Amino acid sequence: MIEKAYRTGEKLGLAVWTQDEAGPYQTLPYPGASWQPVGHPVLQPHEYVRNGTAKLLTLFHPASGQVRVKGVTSSANVVLHPWLKAELTAILQSLPETPPLAAETNRQLWQTWQAGLSLPITLPPELPALRMLLIWDNLRGHYTPEMVLWLFAHGIMPLYTPVSGSWMNMAESMQRILVNRGLAGQHPQTPEQIISLLEGVARGWNQNSTPFEWGGKRAARRQRSRQRRHFLGGSGAYTRRPVRRRPSLSLVQQWRSACQTIH
Repeated sequence: MIEKAYRTGEKLGLAVWTQDEAGPYQTLPYPGASWQPVGHPVLQPHEYVRNGTAKLLTLFHPASGQVRVKGVTSSANVVLHPWLKAELTAILQSLPETPPLAAETNRQLWQTWQAGLSLPITLPPELPALRMLLIWDNLRGHYTPEMVLWLFAHGIMPLYTPVSGSWMNMAESMQRILVNRGLAGQHPQTPEQIISLLEGVARGWNQNSTPFEWGGKRAARRQRSRQRRHFLGGSGAYTRRPVRRRPSLSLVQQWRSACQTIH
């Protein structure tokens, strides 16, 4: 279902966004490359003061590469949910209006994004036009009834990554890029400095963002690798190259071998 959303959601006229929280990040020296004279590398202090932590709330649009972030010191529901509602409302206002559909057709459209789920979410009786798919992790705070009903009321279908499947959330990759660019080689002294670095690099990214696509060359390499496997009977084992088998004897060779055995 997650792969289907990435591949076909935008083609069906649905905005596909992903959400995640990164951190916590401490006030410590972060290793990173820098331009320095040969033999004179940048030295980082071996001692640091623990002065709190910071986290990064992230909304990412893979089709355009645009990211919306907010640095915080806590990502509890009382912090995450208001920010998420405000950002999603702004995104929805920028989307084109969807053509009206019959009530039954509209419900079927919502239900297609729950097909195959072992525990589908109960949809409310009245549903607006579906306008967005929101992919986020399988956390307890993301199942809060008040938040889920708010999403439904605004035409947003939440899609939860499976347990141990957070790698399917593209926001994870986006956050890694921002953290590497913002904190590598830095030694922030306060959580506010961490927040400033991360939010600043996000603004720079949005000026020339890079779209993300599901799969790509790495997925193609994995598919070719799977095709090169040679599965063995009797178990789930396989080999990377075919096992050499003894050549079968022809009937003449078998007859000669039998004659030699008799004599």
